[in-house]
Amino acid sequence: MVPILQYPLYSATAVEQGMHLISYFLEEETNWGLNINELKRAIDEAKEVCIPRAIVIINPGNPTGQVLTRANMEENRKFAYEENLLILADEVYQHNVYEDEIEFHSFKKVLVEMGEPYKNMALASFMSCSKGYTGECGLQSGLVEIFNFPADVKAMFVAG
Repeated sequence: MVPILQYPLYSATAVEQGMHLISYFLEEETNWGLNINELKRAIDEAKEVCIPRAIVIINPGNPTGQVLTRANMEENRKFAYEENLLILADEVYQHNVYEDEIEFHSFKKVLVEMGEPYKNMALASFMSCSKGYTGECGLQSGLVEIFNFPADVKAMFVAG
């Protein structure tokens, strides 16, 4: 599942790899938040042609700039749990929040603080050194933290 609006890398990668792209629309009326009814609509339609496995959530958003509220994050974490979806958290713009009244919450922190059963969900969290630190789009470097992945899957990442 991939948000619309989004950086086109996600949709292009899905198509290139022969995956079924499940698009869900962000809600402009709530500052480009994630509406749980929209997520359910998208996944229900997709289940007719594929087995959904993962959801990409971009927070802070690119290109919208939205920062999800803690309540909205908890709601969509429950959705991912109920649908057995791997969470792919694109958090590369977390250092680019400039409004004092808006607070960024990491997906890992929210999962852990939500307690059982959510704290045991698998999560891949993406971060970049080229966005919040230097701002140089040409100097690309980044990392992924894999959290709550089975040991055999983690071994594939380090054996590389």
